[in-house]
Formats: sequence, C-alpha cells, structure tokens
Amino acid sequence: MNLERIRKFMDEQGVPGRDLHDLPDSDKTFPDGANFRIEIAGIERASTMEAMIDESRKRGVAVHRVVATVGGSTFCDEMELRDMAAMAAEQRIEVVMSVGPRKAWDAGSKEGISREGMMQGYRLRGSDCLSYWIADMLRDIEAGFRGFLVYDEGILDLVSRMRSGGLIPQNTVFKFSVFGGCCNAAGARVIESLGADSLNPLSDISLAMIAGMRKALAIPLDIYLIVVDSFGGTYRIYEAPEICRVASPCYFKIEPGTSESDIYKPWVSERFHADFVRQKVKIASILMEIMERHGAGLRMSPPGAADLVVPVPAAGGRKSPARREERR
Repeated sequence: MNLERIRKFMDEQGVPGRDLHDLPDSDKTFPDGANFRIEIAGIERASTMEAMIDESRKRGVAVHRVVATVGGSTFCDEMELRDMAAMAAEQRIEVVMSVGPRKAWDAGSKEGISREGMMQGYRLRGSDCLSYWIADMLRDIEAGFRGFLVYDEGILDLVSRMRSGGLIPQNTVFKFSVFGGCCNAAGARVIESLGADSLNPLSDISLAMIAGMRKALAIPLDIYLIVVDSFGGTYRIYEAPEICRVASPCYFKIEPGTSESDIYKPWVSERFHADFVRQKVKIASILMEIMERHGAGLRMSPPGAADLVVPVPAAGGRKSPARREERR
C-alpha cells in the first residue's frame, strides 16, 4: 500500500490524509457565532482571581475562561475555593480546575520525571490515584466548580461516564491538557470521543497541523499564543489571526513564564501570583489590539457568553473587587 492509498484510507476515516498546507478557513464557530475567546492560566488563589478581575476591568479585556489551581486544588482550603467560585460566577468566567497534585507527587513516581522516564507519558499511576483524582474533583464541585483539566484518557473516560450517569452535574466540562501530548487529528478524535469538551494540543504544532485537527474535530481547540520557556517559550501573537481563521472556534491561551514548576508550586507567594496575572492580562490586551488590526472578520465572544459553564458557588464566597467598589 503506497502513501497515496494510505492517505485516501485516512481521509475515509475522517482524518486528513495530509496536513492541510492550503490552510482552509474553518466554517465552525462557538454557539454565539464567534471565532475566538481568551483563556488565562494560573489563577492559583482567590487573591489571584481578584487581581485578574481588577486588571481586566482596568484594561477592558474580556477573559472568558481561566485555568485555575495549576499547582493543584488540594492546596486551596474550602473558603479559598468558595471565594474563587463566587467571583468567577459573578463575572461569568468559566473556570477549569486542576485537581491534585497527583502525577509526579505519588510514591514511586520519580521515574516519570527522570530524563527518559518523561517519555513514558504523563498519566495517573494506579487505581488509588484515579480515586484520589475523582475525590478532589468532587470537593471542587461542592465548592461550585464545573470545569476540570484532564491529562489522562482513563480518567477522562471515567468522569465522562460519571457525567452521563448523573453522578456529577450534567453541565460539568472537561478540557484535555497539553500534558496529554495530543498533536494529530487521529489522536484528537479519540479524545473527543471520550468526552472532552475542548482540547489543548502541543504548543509548537504548525498551522497546517492545526487545520488538520480542526477538520477532524467539532470541539474548541485551545491554542497557546505564549507559553512558558520550559515548553519552548513560543510567542505567536502575530500568528493569532491566521490561527483563528483555520482553528475556529478556539481559545487563545496566555501562559508566560520560566516553567510551570517555578511559577505554580504552592509555596510561591500569593503576591507573586497576583502581580504575575496582571502581566498576563496585559498580554491579552495586546492580543486584542493585534486582532483588531489584522483579524478583519474574525469575532471574539462578548464577556460572559451564554454557553460558558460558570461556577455555581456554594454559600459564603466573597464578591469581586468591582462589585465591592460599587457598594461603597
């Protein structure tokens, strides 16, 4: 079987036989007809959420979704979680929680962070860690959160079954992490079939590869425009219009820094996270400027779009800084 026949077979299976170097326009959008939204990672504490909301208000930046507690939601106490959920709900921001920590922290996991062990895949080890992951997800759900970051196909299958079986809220959403290593249309389709609601491919894939993944998928793609140095440090802000054109609907991800190990460990100060997130919002404001200049015809969702799955906060969470100012 020659390459032509192999590629024809792939096309028949719904997977592009070649990367789409002609970069076709995507005809898919978010439910509101928009092409892109903004996601900011690293909302580690309630104080980080407060700083992000304040800075986005000052700069007029629409933040549609955040990835929170990247260091692990187990490092937040119950009141912190409730505060974060309450502020996000008030601002209609979707929150994707990172549960744990799990991988690389459990006993016996050090092979997975050794030089060659990293090539074995970033997955949960054993059934105990699967159950711990689910337990921490349920703790976050009690605090009001409805979105979760998943990097293991097995846990994605389990929690999708919990959702369909009514064991967790039906509107719970799952974002498949870059740590899952997805970088082709065939793998992306498997992730979608397991119940993922959006997918974050590797940060350095080409426009042609992104276009191929979009052709095979219905769910949004989460595309890094800036990523930590340890992931390669790519900064693709001037590619944003072209990425959006071929990848729509997509979330543009803002995650600068040296490495996730440096910036998301729980013992990094709250002040650091609060100051750092303001820089992330600044980068998002530059993105909006570039899209206005060079992204003619490409639409961004308004703040608080109706289909965003925002938290349903438990009682007792605090209000955002903007609302508190209004009440004075």
